[in-house]
Amino acid sequence: MNEITRADVCAAAVADAFKDDGEIFGSPMGIMPMLGVRLCKLTSNPDLVLSDGEAMFLGGVPPLFAKGDVLEGWIPFRRVFDIIVYGKRHVMMGATQVDRHGNQNISAIGDFAKPTRQLLGSRGAPSNTVNNRTSYWVPRHSPRVFVEQVDVVSGVGPKRAREAGAEKYNDIHRIVTNLAVLDVKGADDTVRLVSVHPGVTVEEVQGATGFELALPEGGVPTTREPSEAELVIIREVLDPKGLRFKEVPA
Repeated sequence: MNEITRADVCAAAVADAFKDDGEIFGSPMGIMPMLGVRLCKLTSNPDLVLSDGEAMFLGGVPPLFAKGDVLEGWIPFRRVFDIIVYGKRHVMMGATQVDRHGNQNISAIGDFAKPTRQLLGSRGAPSNTVNNRTSYWVPRHSPRVFVEQVDVVSGVGPKRAREAGAEKYNDIHRIVTNLAVLDVKGADDTVRLVSVHPGVTVEEVQGATGFELALPEGGVPTTREPSEAELVIIREVLDPKGLRFKEVPA
């Protein structure tokens, strides 16, 4: 098997974020989340329910962006909101900014009244983060993404949810980046470093973060590498075209 790439490690880390979910709607947004969720479905959690990202539940696990797969259910956009409120969903979204307390921003950069950059808008982030499990994928870990305080709160972190009385279903599960895996289980609900990817040091991750990261007791482990079986699935079944390298270059 060829040398394991950083993109392969990230795919396995995304898969691990969903492995203990059981029968739940896995809702990935972006190439790496899609790859990781499908890898999880074929390995550690076969009970995951997948969609085509538009209006259908999938009966199989096709390669990324492949057409013609078996369909087993209809999920028009309005039904997604029913699932969100019910809570049987784990979404992995992107994040333009994430702050010390796990709040996420995909809305705008700069002053709220006159932003310097207009982004997607909050979209489903608020309801996702107070109704169902939510994780984030960040392909470029940098101080511009990991900031002391986000400019606009789109996704709600645990401390802010608790202060608003909306903590019951708030569950910011994992933040996977091209450098590391993080969560929001540090003291006072702060972002904590869970593991660093092979070849990356804790100092490098801290240097690419705009606030002090909480660290686990006993030291920071290395993110696991995918097994040979997982590598075959990633490279030959799910992503033979190497689309993952668009987000994490080899």
